[in-house]
Amino acid sequence: MGDDERLAAVVALAQGMAAAHTPEDSWQAAALGACHALDGSFAALSVWERELGRLRVLVNVGDRRPDEEEFPAAESYPVHQFPEITEFLHERWAGGGGPNAWVETAEGAAAGVPGYFHQRVAALRRRGRGCCVVAPVVLHGRAWGEVYVARAVGAPVFGRADADFATVLAAVVAAGLAQTERLEEARRLAYTDALTGLANRRAVDTHLDEALERHRVEGAVVSLVVCDLNGLKRVNDTKGHAVGDRLLERFGSVLSLCGAMVPGALAARLGGDEFCLLAVGPAADDVVKAADELCRRAGELELGEGVACGVASTEDPIGPVADARRLFRLADAAQYRAKAMRADRPVVAGREGPDDPVVRLADEPPPTRAERRRFRGRNP
Repeated sequence: MGDDERLAAVVALAQGMAAAHTPEDSWQAAALGACHALDGSFAALSVWERELGRLRVLVNVGDRRPDEEEFPAAESYPVHQFPEITEFLHERWAGGGGPNAWVETAEGAAAGVPGYFHQRVAALRRRGRGCCVVAPVVLHGRAWGEVYVARAVGAPVFGRADADFATVLAAVVAAGLAQTERLEEARRLAYTDALTGLANRRAVDTHLDEALERHRVEGAVVSLVVCDLNGLKRVNDTKGHAVGDRLLERFGSVLSLCGAMVPGALAARLGGDEFCLLAVGPAADDVVKAADELCRRAGELELGEGVACGVASTEDPIGPVADARRLFRLADAAQYRAKAMRADRPVVAGREGPDDPVVRLADEPPPTRAERRRFRGRNP
């Protein structure tokens, strides 16, 4: 491959990673780009998990063997099988060297140690490959993992120039991974409440739309718990907003704890003193049980005055739920009734007979009862 072709391959690798929408897409783009750039038949991207002392494979691409999944769930190797990792981490760098790539072949000893039979050599032979080049990936100044590219038996063996080029490719991969991390952090922040660490209203909107689509297609039960933390204004006015924030954080922890009683439930802060739980799949009674526990624990919080809690579930007799707006109106109306009654337990929409007051309240025409939350009407 000439210089122009190699430059084009580097650009293609960078562009592929920049276009990735998920970490998995980024890993795959890195491996595919490196495989193409080095004219390999197979490539893998692996991460070094220091705390577990292992090298875990994130993605395999190209000519995969039966035991090589594209995105393996549990393919990992103890680092002690690869002593060169420790060498380049603690000796080469300490001496001022860089994280340079190296070549292994199915024919010879590894790492320049006479008679030493390396695990990578064994893997090449076992999988019918002739050679590989291994390039350490350095992210934020620390060893992150490696790019591994192999060629089939009979193909030209990688040379020193290939190893040098692989070192350059690993640097491009590191830059792409750093970009992916930044994008993931931005996405996380966009869907996370900064004070409590719970999901925010944007996350609820997104998940609820997806949940109701599952309800329409699969008949999945969708349940929504809406609750207002009582007494927050009094705490803010008498103790200060810093104390009020601590109350919100403590209630957020209680909500998360109770939400864990319902598999897969999303715990969120909608804003101010308003919170919710969204569950898809579990029975309505399981969600009500968790909401009941939430009310009990909220009543025990110091400084707080309990919580007003309303529940709406597609499993209860509430009529058709065509969109997120109606489910929110039902849960909100149940919460409104709980607050008006000063109830210490959740009010559940649809459980007071054919003329359920919560369902009637939720279905009043908008001119009679406007939405209490702007986002529930999906206004811009």
